[in-house]
Amino acid sequence: RLMKPVPKYSSMIRRQVFGSTLPNLVGNFIGDTMMNKQRLTALLTLVAVIAMTPSVELAGDEVRSVDFRQTWNGYMNVSNLPADGGAFQFGSSWGTADLTAVFEGGQLVLGPNTIGDPDPYWYQGGGGPGAAGNKIMEANMYVEETDVFGAETLTFSGTFDSFTMTSAHEVRVFIKDFASDYSSFELSDQVIDSAGDFSIDLALNGGAGRHVQYGFQTIGVNVWATDVAPFGTANLAAIPEPSTMAVFGITGIALTLRRRRK
Repeated sequence: RLMKPVPKYSSMIRRQVFGSTLPNLVGNFIGDTMMNKQRLTALLTLVAVIAMTPSVELAGDEVRSVDFRQTWNGYMNVSNLPADGGAFQFGSSWGTADLTAVFEGGQLVLGPNTIGDPDPYWYQGGGGPGAAGNKIMEANMYVEETDVFGAETLTFSGTFDSFTMTSAHEVRVFIKDFASDYSSFELSDQVIDSAGDFSIDLALNGGAGRHVQYGFQTIGVNVWATDVAPFGTANLAAIPEPSTMAVFGITGIALTLRRRRK
């Protein structure tokens, strides 16, 4: 379930290749009338590999963003309503779509949690259109990386393209640095209440076997599925699919070479 980190030198390679080295290589290849298919294939392969490699390091720090190429996990914590004492009920792993948190149309969409079970445990008087939720749901959508980071600063950043969630639900962005046995953690988080950019940082412990999580929490009462629209959503921009960028880049280079050879 864990994604291995990109080596720290990947950003340097990306900057060098796309910033200066690649244009020179392309220019040299275009100007070389003796260029053969093997050399062209090697160049295009290099472009594809680098374009598909997520860059994760800037200015010496580790940086993470809303990247749907990562493995995203779901975890739900369930509590009673404050009016009923607010006692914690249980926590367990959930599918991300059940949170509700889904990637669609180039965005990560966070919404109120819905439970299809009409049992009065979940809805006051039983579930159905218009029924009031009977539990507070803390939906966690996150990436976890274990034994990856040293004693360094991790930045988690992104952009909320739109935010229409009502006061019935709270959205948070977070970074958690857990001990190897999950017995304790260090936290950096921020409440989001409007569209725009966010960026949070956490100085990581760096101990062996530590688990670092970063992602989003949507906290509030559960809502019957047909009643969610008035509660709104929080929509985040996601990193575009790398294969699309790679195909676009390779196609552009190939067309340029073809035109120059006519």
